[in-house]
Parts: sequence; C-alpha cells; structure tokens
Amino acid sequence: MTTQNSPAPLWQPGPERVATAAVTRFQSWAAERYDAPADGGYAALHRWSVDQLDTFWAAVAEWFDIRFSTPYERVIGERAMPGAQWFPGATLNYAEHALRTAEDPARADDSALLYVDETQEQTTVSWSELRRQVGALAARLRDLGVRPGDRVSGYLPNIPQAVTALLATAAVGAVWTSCAPDFGARSVLDRFQQVEPVVLFTVDGYRYGGKQHDRTATVAELRAELPTLRAVVHIPLLGTPTPEAALNWADLVAPGTGPAPDPVFEQVPFDHPLWVLYSSGTTGLPKAIVQSQGGILLEHFKQVGLHLDLGPEDRFFWYTSTGWMMWNFLVAGLLTGTTIVLYDGSPGFPAIDAQWAVAERTGTTLYGTSAAYVMASRKAGIHPGRDHDLSRVQCVATTGSPLPPDGFRWLHDEIAEDLWIASVSGGTDVCSCFAGAVPTLPVHIGELQAAGLGTDLQAWNAQGEPVVDEVGELVVTNPMPSMPVRFWNDPDGSRYRDSYFEMFPGVWRHGDWITITDRGTVVIHGRSDSTLNRQGVRMGSADIYEAVERLPEIRESLVIGLEEPDGGYWMPLFVHLADGAVLDDDLRNRIKQTIRQQLSPRHVPDEIIEVPGVPHTLTGKRIEVPVKRLLQGTALDKAVNAGSVDNVELLRFYERIAASRR
Repeated sequence: MTTQNSPAPLWQPGPERVATAAVTRFQSWAAERYDAPADGGYAALHRWSVDQLDTFWAAVAEWFDIRFSTPYERVIGERAMPGAQWFPGATLNYAEHALRTAEDPARADDSALLYVDETQEQTTVSWSELRRQVGALAARLRDLGVRPGDRVSGYLPNIPQAVTALLATAAVGAVWTSCAPDFGARSVLDRFQQVEPVVLFTVDGYRYGGKQHDRTATVAELRAELPTLRAVVHIPLLGTPTPEAALNWADLVAPGTGPAPDPVFEQVPFDHPLWVLYSSGTTGLPKAIVQSQGGILLEHFKQVGLHLDLGPEDRFFWYTSTGWMMWNFLVAGLLTGTTIVLYDGSPGFPAIDAQWAVAERTGTTLYGTSAAYVMASRKAGIHPGRDHDLSRVQCVATTGSPLPPDGFRWLHDEIAEDLWIASVSGGTDVCSCFAGAVPTLPVHIGELQAAGLGTDLQAWNAQGEPVVDEVGELVVTNPMPSMPVRFWNDPDGSRYRDSYFEMFPGVWRHGDWITITDRGTVVIHGRSDSTLNRQGVRMGSADIYEAVERLPEIRESLVIGLEEPDGGYWMPLFVHLADGAVLDDDLRNRIKQTIRQQLSPRHVPDEIIEVPGVPHTLTGKRIEVPVKRLLQGTALDKAVNAGSVDNVELLRFYERIAASRR
C-alpha cells in the first residue's frame, strides 16, 4: 500500500528479474553457508552485511572464488579507521582475476574489449588476445627492471592499450597511475611527479570533437620533467614515428613464435598498492590516493557482480576518461567476464546523441554516463529511444552529480518504461559507490536505491548523531576494503586523517549532504563544504541547479553562499545562458519564482549574474569552493590549482567580481 511516506515507485523489478539477480542468489547461498538472513530481501541482507562485516566479506571472497595464493589469517585484523587491515596474510593478484575468463576455452575467442572512436568504427579484442598482450607486456616491463611497488604511468585516452598497460602493471605487482591526454603538462606533472614513475605509456595525440590534437610537445615536456623514467612507450594513435629513445608499443606486445606463454602474475599481499588515483586538486596539489590490489578486487567484484548484476552476456559501457575513477571502475567489468565498451571521443560529437549512438551500435546492456549528459540530452530535445535501437539497454546508470527528478522522468519516458535507472554516488577516494544500484529494489524519482552492501552509510547531524529523513553529513562508520591504504607522500598519515576523519574521529566523513529516508533510499544534496545555509536552513547546491536548469534559457548555473565579515550572508547565482537567451527582468523573476516555489523562499538568490561559463574540474565537476574563496578575496593562485580547472580564464571573471565588491 502506498502512503505519503512511501510514494509509488517509478520502476519496480519484476519477479523473474528479482529471482534471477545475482544478489538474490548470493543471499540464498550465504543464508545456507554463512547464516545470512534468508528472508527480508535486500534490507535484511544489507543489515547483516554491516552487522557481520567479517562474515560478509568472507562470503564475498568465496562467492566470487577469489584466488588466494596464500590463505588469509582472518578477514579484518586492525579494525580502526584509518588503518583497517583486511585479509592479513593473504596474497593474490588483481590482473589474474581480471583475465580469468580467458582460461575458459568456450570464452577465449569472445570479446573482452569493444573499442569505438568518433568514427563509430568498432575494434574488438578477444579474451585470449588480451591475456596474450598482457603477458607479453608484463614480461617486457620486467625486462625493463620494473619491480613490485614501482610506479607505471599512462598519458592515454580510453583505448584498449590503456587497459592492457594497467593489467600488465598489476601483473608485475607495480602501481598504475594515469591521466587523460586532455590534461595539460602542469596538471599531469602535479600528479605524476608525486609518485615518480619509472615507465610512461603515452600517445602522440588524440581525436576529439572531430579534430586531431597533437600532444607530442606535451609528452616531450613530461619526459624532461620526470627524471625517474627508465622508459617511454609510444602509441602512435595519430600515426607519428616513435621519438628518439622511446619504445614502440607494437614491438612490446608483438606475438612471438610458438604458443604464447602464460602470463606471470606476481602474488602480492592483499594491501599491496594497485593504483594511485587523484582528487580533483582544486586547491593545492591533488591528493595521491593509494588503493590496494585486494581491496579493489573485492569491492569491485561486489559492485559489478552484485549491485550492477553484470555477467558474461553483458556489455558494459560507461562514458569516461582515464583521468576519472570511473575508468578504473569500467575495467572492473572484466572481473565478471563482461565485455567492456571503451569509447574515446567527445560526449556530444557529431551530435548531442553521440553516447546513445555508441550504446546502440555496441549492443550495450548497462550504459553509464553523467547526470549532466542526461540533462543536456533532455534540454536539447532529442529522443534517443525513438531514434536509436536501445532495446538491449536494461539499465542506465548516472554519477558525477545527483540526477534530478526530471532526469529520472525523462529516461523513463524516452528510453523505456521498464528501464532500471541507477543513480549512484561514491567517490575517487574509495573508487566505488557508497549508495546506488540494487537490481531487486524499486526506483523512486530523485533517489538512490539503497546503501551498498558492507557499507555502513549514515547521515549524521552536527552532534554526530544519526538522523533519518533529515539532511546530514554522509558518513561511513565501518571500514570498506577499498578505502585508501594511504596517500602518497603523506608519511605520518596526517593529510589522510585530515581529509576524512577530522570532523568525526574514527568515522569517515565524505563531505556530502545526504538524506537517508525511512525506506532506506538515499538523496544526495551536494557537497557539504559548499552548502547554502540561510537563516539556519541548509540546502545543497544540487537542489538549486536541478530547479533553475529546468528553465530552457539556462545552460548551466553556479550558486555560492558567502558568509560576510559583518555577519551578513551574500548568495549570488551565476547563470550561463543558452544561445540567444537574454538575462532580462522577466528571466530574473522566473528564476526567483522557480526557487521560491519549488525549494525555499530563504534560498532565493540575492543577485543573479550572467557569466561566460561555469568552471569545472578536469573530471567535469562544478568548482564551487574555489569560486567561493575568490569571492572572499583570496588570490587566484591561492584559491585554486590552475592545472585542475578546465578553463582557468573563466575564474578571472569571478576574480573581477570579487574585486568590484571590495
């Protein structure tokens, strides 16, 4: 029965879908072997997974047949955060699991990778060929002196060679790190110089928006500024010759005579570093976040195999670049024998429906994108379900920012009524999701379906008390295997502790405002460090954006709440207008009326200011805190790391506004 607190869902999985979902089968199996609750559905399973954390993760390891080359002594040693010890004594290798499907003769010739660029031409790499290339490249890395713990870097677009290089690095026990080639030299050096790589895989350029972008000068600068490099590997995406003293990719992975030898997978401790990811670094150097081979392996098996319900029959496409954690997450599709779709190109070239075209042509079954792309598609008036055959797409997942309610409705109406819409939220910091997709639960408009298994997600008020149906800080009160083992160049762990454990010692505080409903669903309101707090009423910036950007004249917006020295509070709304739109009194009044009626009279902006654009991080997130600092009078070079911004010139506009107010 639907009540006021339990609105009718937008989507409900049918009985067959619930019965056949991996998470249902896992629950039944775990009930027999590990005393998990057989009844009560996902809510009961989740409660058990956080109450019996050790038992749950032992069950995950057995369910997915984790190959421990030496057994673990116990699931969790030291339990405190930070510093939890997972599966002490165990050794394993991530790449071995990612390539396990190739060992099955019935699957060896199936597609592991399906690569598409802006021409929409498709290239496939079979499981057996991927395994062969990884083995060959790992052997060459060893020949170059790469040893466990050494760092290997990639300045690469989303191409098959990037996946091969990551897996070969993991096979050796070295530590992978990557940036997309649209990052400028300073941005790359801010990241790579911290970890001192010994090998650099690089392209000569890339294609984006119908144009070729030469990166040879940038690569030359990287080589000059990374003195620890022993080798540079050239991938001629634009067809240029191999530079002097560089190695050619084709030579490193060329097949030898006779049968290909099996790859050698270095068996490393569970907490051995797998890769280094980077925070956006909008202020100061990006945090160099180290995650472990075992922690990522278990967390990603759980996410891909249980939450996304992916298996050998699926094709998994997420629009991403190698500079965003979602690329690493996409590669995890290989763990469940799933074909992963790699798209290298602009999200909107040659037209706004480019991503939908990729999903159609590749037979994608789970398509992941950004909430911003969904809303841009809606605003552009396209009809992907009408104009493309998306009959194989069972789920559209979104992240990067909260998917507004209108985005849920649009996907439901435009793609299919039986479409599973999975808005997910997590972070680079854990390379996973705190809350999001559950194939056996209903989807409610504007809400994430539930917290993830093994994730003790709560909303806390300022007093550190859990709240339900109220806005609170997103916290995780028990460790997750994929939490960072450390930050690079943080010897005493102080930067790590300050990043997550300063507000609530011993409890992970992520920096988002969330509401956990009495139904267990989750609403994300935006970053808590840029929250709008007027007269004691808090509101996330995402709520403002969702309302304002429904107006066709508004391309994008940015809202800032500024505490002033005299105790006042100034809240400007910056709007980037659609082509042909004019910010006149009529539009200003409609913006104010929209916020007043749909959100709160307290959060009507003090000023509405037209801007030439909204600045973003290199991974596409709106930059709020640095703009706030600029408006408070902080100098540009102190307020933001210029190398982390997509267009630093846009920030000068906000700097001038700050100067005019002083």
